[in-house]
Amino acid sequence: MMRIGFFDSGLGGLMILKAARQMLPRHDFVYFGDTLHLPYGGRSNDAIYDYTQAAAEYLFRSEDCALIIVACNTASAAALRRLQQGWLAEHFPERRILGVVIPTLEVTIEKNCRRPGLLATERLVQSQIYQIELQKLNPEIQIFAAAAPLLVPLIENDGGRWLPEVLKHYLSPLLAENIDSLILGCTHYPFLRPYLREFLPEGFPVLSQDEIIPGKLADYLARHPEIDEKISRNGLTKYLVTDITSNYTKTAAEIYGASLDLEKVVL
Repeated sequence: MMRIGFFDSGLGGLMILKAARQMLPRHDFVYFGDTLHLPYGGRSNDAIYDYTQAAAEYLFRSEDCALIIVACNTASAAALRRLQQGWLAEHFPERRILGVVIPTLEVTIEKNCRRPGLLATERLVQSQIYQIELQKLNPEIQIFAAAAPLLVPLIENDGGRWLPEVLKHYLSPLLAENIDSLILGCTHYPFLRPYLREFLPEGFPVLSQDEIIPGKLADYLARHPEIDEKISRNGLTKYLVTDITSNYTKTAAEIYGASLDLEKVVL
C-alpha cells in the first residue's frame, strides 16, 4: 500500500500535515522537509525545481507515495507546473503532485474577498503566481502583495522576539492599501497568527493554509477514489528532513505541538 507525501522547504508544512492527519486520521503520511536548502525564497527557479524534483522522486521511489502535496508556495510557483507537465507525466503518470496556490485562491473567492493582501516570500511575490492564477479565476479581484524575506528564517531559528517589529514593517504597506483580508502565502506563516492579532482589526479575515489544504485534500481524495484506495490506513506518519540540528528539532516540536522523531535523508 502507498502513502500521502507532504513536501516543504522546511518545517512550516508540519502545521498543514497536522491538520490533514486530524481530518484523515487513518491515512498514512510521510513528511519531507528540505531543511538543508532552507529558505527557498531567495533561490533561483532552477534551483527550486531541482530541489523539488529530487524530493518528489525520493517520495515516489523510496516512500511509495501515491500523491504528493507540495506544501510550499514558493516551490508551487517555481516548480509545480513544470513537474506536472514534464517529469511526472514521463516518469510517474499514474501518480499526482498537487500544490497549494489554487486551493487558497478558491477559498479567497468563496469568502468574497475583494482586496486581499498577500504576505509571502520574495521569490513568490516576484513570480506573481497568485495574481496570474487569480486573473484566470476572477479578474475582478485585486490582490496586494508584500515580500517578507525575514519571516521564515526567524520562525525556523527561534526568532520570536523580533517577529512583532518585523511583521509591523511588512504589514504596514498592505494595510495602507485598505486590504479586506490577508492571505498567509507561506506554510510557515500560520505560526504568526498570535502575533497578527496585534496589527489586524478583530475579526479580520486571515486565510491560512493549514485551515484550507486539509479540506481540499479530503475533497480531492473523495473525487479520485482510484488514488484514495491505494493509500494504506494505519494512522502512521514518517518525518524526513535533509538536515537535522537541535534547533530544527526544537522548532519542529513548537510548530507541530509535540516532539517528533525526525529522520535525516540524503538525496
